[in-house]
Amino acid sequence: MTTVNTDDRTIFARRESEARSYCRSFPTVFTKATGALLSDGAGNDYIDFLAGCSSLNYGHNDPDMKQALIDYISADGVTHGLDMHTKAKAEFLGAFEEIILKPRGMDHKVMFMGPTGANAVEAALKLARKVTKRTNVITFTNGFHGVTLGALSATGNGYHRGGGGVSLPDVTRMPFDNYLKSGGDAADLLEAMLSDPSGGIDAPAAILLETVQGEGGLNAASAEWVRRVEQIARDNGALFIIDDIQAGVGRTGTFFSFEEMGVSPDLVTMAKSLSGYGLPFAAMLIKPEYDIFGPAEHNGTFRGNNHAFVTARVALEKYWSDGAFQKGINERADILEKRLEKVRSMLPGARLKGRGMMRGVDVGSGELASDICARCFENGLIIETSGAYDEVVKVLAPLNIDKALFERGLDILEEAVANCVQSTSIAAE
Repeated sequence: MTTVNTDDRTIFARRESEARSYCRSFPTVFTKATGALLSDGAGNDYIDFLAGCSSLNYGHNDPDMKQALIDYISADGVTHGLDMHTKAKAEFLGAFEEIILKPRGMDHKVMFMGPTGANAVEAALKLARKVTKRTNVITFTNGFHGVTLGALSATGNGYHRGGGGVSLPDVTRMPFDNYLKSGGDAADLLEAMLSDPSGGIDAPAAILLETVQGEGGLNAASAEWVRRVEQIARDNGALFIIDDIQAGVGRTGTFFSFEEMGVSPDLVTMAKSLSGYGLPFAAMLIKPEYDIFGPAEHNGTFRGNNHAFVTARVALEKYWSDGAFQKGINERADILEKRLEKVRSMLPGARLKGRGMMRGVDVGSGELASDICARCFENGLIIETSGAYDEVVKVLAPLNIDKALFERGLDILEEAVANCVQSTSIAAE
């Protein structure tokens, strides 16, 4: 076995691609993770307000999921089965049907593809085009749907789009809710352009949106706007797709981010915290009438992660069988809102953004946001930015984080903001 000094980070600079990202903001070597805490090789603990970018909504190494996975592996459970029937898959689908779909009046089929969110988006775009025999898809400003070419065409971020190296066709981008600085209604504009034969928008195969734009800066759409967009999709013969990859699995307070909006999406893309344990796992929910892919027409060698089926089932049974977990999310969301409102008040012109446990503060500049996050890391808090200019300090703590630990993390954030304000005042004198 090769021996590596885990306190020595030179191996990463020497051998890992320059595409590495988050590690640049958090320059240490992590060796252990439990709940909402990460520890490094030097014995330092960090409160985790990133949570795998919402892939760890239940925290690190949930003991029940871990034990179920250990038992499954110890019993030689199927690790890789392509898309064959396995006991682990059957148990996950049964739990998902009984705990999630039926109580919400949803009859969607579940399609498994490659294990990333981007692959779920790829599948959704392909299926919508196959169903409607159209090519154009309407997406929105600041939307983020992945960086593989199909998903990248739907992503708004110029930096990521530039990495594609080719043209990204067959997508029309429209203003998201409250994007128009004039105060005009973005849904009115979309409706007017689609209803005008000279509006310049090809008939869409689908309209794709996030109810809260995670990477785009925590822009939260109103329920009224989402309903309007769904109706526009219906009126124009387009499928209505909600990307719930980051905003779903409880992040906004309910299992699906759209549950209380009065909409019924034709397709829903899911990934990130669907596995419950941070294991790669993606799925697309499909209304039965649109389940028209032929066998393996959209496939992937790793479609359906059996280890993830095991942990995902435990997550559903443990956290979603009754209302206790959701109540806890809402309690923490109230704490977060109050504390972030105090942070907002410390910074002239700052704005509170997001919904539920997907919240943050737009501090006005990427430089200031990065400075705040760097100071947080120095004091034991992992937190990141989002937005077109990285101007939003974004909180994605585990949904079941211990409340005292949550408050401590928010204390560190508040202290970092106060120190930045003080430094700015001193520099101005």
